[in-house]
Amino acid sequence: MDFSSYAQSNTAKIAKLFSVDPLRGLSSEEIEGRHKKGGQNILEESRVHAWKIFLRQFKSSFIYLLLVAAAISFSFGQNTEGVMILVFILINTTLGFYQEYRSEQTVLLLKRYIATRVKVRRDGRVTSVDARELVLGDIVILEAGDGVPADLRIIEEVNLVVNEEPLTGESVSVDKEEAPLSGDKMEIYEAKNICFSGTTVISGKATGIVFAIGTRTMIGGIAELAGKMTRISKFEEELGKFSRFILYLVVATLAFIFIMNIILKGFSADIASLAVFSIALAVSVVPEALPLVMTFSLSRGARHLAKNRVVVKRLSAIEDLGSIHVLCSDKTGTLTENKLTVHQTCGSDGKATIFAGVLGGNYLTTKERGGTPDPFDIALWESLSREERARLDTYTHLDDTPFDPVHKKSSALIKGADGTLLIVRGAPESIINSSTLSPKEREGTLAWMAEEGRAGRRTLAIASKKVVGNNYNEEGLTFIGCVSFIDPIKESAKAAIKDAEKLGVRIKILTGDSKEVAGAVAYEVGLVKNPEDVLTAREFFALKEEARREALERTNVFARVFPEEKYQIIELLQKNYQVGFLGEGINDAPALKIANVAIVVASASDIAREVSDIILLERSLAVVIGGIREGRSIFANTIKYIRSSLSSNFGNFYSVAISSLFIPFLPMLPLQILLVNLLSDFPAIAIATDTNDQTLLREPKQYNVRKLLAMGTVLGIVSTVFDFMIFASFYKISPEALQTHWFIESILTELLFLFSIRSREFFFQTKAPSLTLVVLSVLAASATIIIPFTSVGGALFHFMRPTASSLGLVLGIVLLYFITTEFAKMFYYRLTAERQV
Repeated sequence: MDFSSYAQSNTAKIAKLFSVDPLRGLSSEEIEGRHKKGGQNILEESRVHAWKIFLRQFKSSFIYLLLVAAAISFSFGQNTEGVMILVFILINTTLGFYQEYRSEQTVLLLKRYIATRVKVRRDGRVTSVDARELVLGDIVILEAGDGVPADLRIIEEVNLVVNEEPLTGESVSVDKEEAPLSGDKMEIYEAKNICFSGTTVISGKATGIVFAIGTRTMIGGIAELAGKMTRISKFEEELGKFSRFILYLVVATLAFIFIMNIILKGFSADIASLAVFSIALAVSVVPEALPLVMTFSLSRGARHLAKNRVVVKRLSAIEDLGSIHVLCSDKTGTLTENKLTVHQTCGSDGKATIFAGVLGGNYLTTKERGGTPDPFDIALWESLSREERARLDTYTHLDDTPFDPVHKKSSALIKGADGTLLIVRGAPESIINSSTLSPKEREGTLAWMAEEGRAGRRTLAIASKKVVGNNYNEEGLTFIGCVSFIDPIKESAKAAIKDAEKLGVRIKILTGDSKEVAGAVAYEVGLVKNPEDVLTAREFFALKEEARREALERTNVFARVFPEEKYQIIELLQKNYQVGFLGEGINDAPALKIANVAIVVASASDIAREVSDIILLERSLAVVIGGIREGRSIFANTIKYIRSSLSSNFGNFYSVAISSLFIPFLPMLPLQILLVNLLSDFPAIAIATDTNDQTLLREPKQYNVRKLLAMGTVLGIVSTVFDFMIFASFYKISPEALQTHWFIESILTELLFLFSIRSREFFFQTKAPSLTLVVLSVLAASATIIIPFTSVGGALFHFMRPTASSLGLVLGIVLLYFITTEFAKMFYYRLTAERQV
């Protein structure tokens, strides 16, 4: 759209164009009418429809193999086999559709927890509304950390700096102004008096009139907004490589088996049956239910976390969360309650210091517009007497500059009976450097700060100056005093840190607080053994590379860390570890972007929430640790399925393929192979609900394809040996006898192996399996034994009715197989001393 006319117009003209009084905003009646006319302030979202999810189930190389098998069957007149293959395809795709559809619904449900709020002036008062409810002509108020919710023409601003990278690709932030611009058609980078939707306020504040919403904004045609990133899980990438490797291996082996059958049997071989058999065998060995297991596990994990008021924006982030070695976070609100109370003052007059602190804050103005005041403001306000609160009415709040996270201070312009005052509040060292203090006063103040810091108390310094004319600079201030605050330690913090240790997760605190405060809090919760085991960012980055690497390993608390330093510390940690970061402010956005898992709280700035993977509706370290445990449980269950599937399928694959070379009939018919696949996968999917031994959750696991394949091969050989026992017992009787008993043995051994591979311990020493897994396994086993006795089993699948003695023999071989795999499993783990998957 062309925004030039708005940029060229002055405030009065813009206000007239949209029929709005900037001092009062729109009325409720006007808003309702404009809603009906202009609609909601939303971008077109790419909605995933049910039919698209269903069609997506067919985008699989395994499904393509089955479709080829069906086509071959129909072309050679084997219509029954072709129809049944299509039925199996439909069953598998329907199961996949059901789980993926539920997953999509879970994400939509969880997104309802998240609503971007924006401050607007309506009916003469400032209020907070859902950004989707904005209309043309709305008066929007922006502050540092806010995402711009619509295209705005700035009508007032104070030191406004905006990041326009989502639109321009330029990482350098842009200074904005309110004055009309000259020129004809403008480019985005020339629009100094316009804030575009999707950009972010870095510092300062502004008021603007909405002139475009939704798809009519400049960014309306762009699919991805500021900071949105689609992180691909490392685990997902490895699974992709793993699946391709299995597919190549199977196709190569089958090609060899097919050719050898032709060579050994000559023209007597049934080419059509052999082709369909080969494809069915290929499908049987591939863990095709793996995507379904993953989707079910992640969706289930997301629902569990939602019950603990945790919103997962990216489902695979749950698994990533389970793989982290290091969790970086600020201490405020994580280790402490973030609920301050005044403890002590430093200065000639304590009451005057607190009173000036309230004057320089935004307690009353924030309450008036329905917001939540800053914790410092709340603590200072609660320390005032009734008389002092009444005296505040004699002052007029003219203007203020929001807290600047870089310079660590904020300011307010106040008019009183004695003239106009500039009151500045912030970190003591920042205020002291801008104030006129004698050496003795400076020394005394710094000593007091250090003492309070060692006790784990936060400090706030206040200074002021009389304003003459337009001299608003923050130099040459008169120092008023300091206030110390107590931020109580969270009761859950100590337990959460102990739980993190049990899970092998290291907690590292990256805070802007002083060295003394950070050390005292970390010591109290048991994160460090000595309150002095703290490094400031300046001290850390002053070290040489080798010393810095050693310091990074041994140090758990970093103080006085600036935004770019958080980014750099996480980047260094990622050379050796998977790193999660818990942040909330606009200054945390770079660190959140680079972290393997980005976690924020619900009250985080818009840009921080945009780049996040997980949102905590209740800030708690214990909840994050619970999420890590959930992620590791999902990982463990997924690995159980892969191990079980690979070992059983490899065993069946090689035994059936090899035996086909030595007998004049197929050891198992294509439909029988597909039925084995279906009945064994049915309970295997329930592995996502399984319980886990604590040993499986004790440390972050690394995905290791080589070890998975090694274990699958070793235990697959055990399976092959027992398959040949069935072969030797029944192949001379009749093709139906071998096929029927091999069918029963294949499924029962696979089901039992699933229970064996659940743990590294002996079966009876491990945690009880989930009820869902037990019930589905019993149902699958029952169906396996019953089907050969039915008319459908005989007519459709060509089974024979087993005798009591032959069934007893099979069950005995199955039991012996289970005992053997238990010992083989223990031997394998001890031989490899396996620590990671």
